[in-house]
Amino acid sequence: MGISKITRNYQVTLPRDIRKIVGLKEGDEVIITIENNSIKISKLNDDIISRTAGIWKDMKETGEEYQRRIRKGWSRRMKRLYGDTGY
Repeated sequence: MGISKITRNYQVTLPRDIRKIVGLKEGDEVIITIENNSIKISKLNDDIISRTAGIWKDMKETGEEYQRRIRKGWSRRMKRLYGDTGY
């Protein structure tokens, strides 16, 4: 563990021992997430599966439910614009 300060430009310098343990070098990309009201910084892997894992965990509806909701909204808009003519 290390302590770091946030600069005027909201930048943070990671302590050397942490950079060595994780294997971070200048120019590496990191992922910044919030977990349980804490900031988590992780090294970005080039593996697309690792990069996208968990991005949908907070979704309240399935993909099908989302698609139905969007289509229903468009149907209502089309009926409002063109009536019930089958557009």
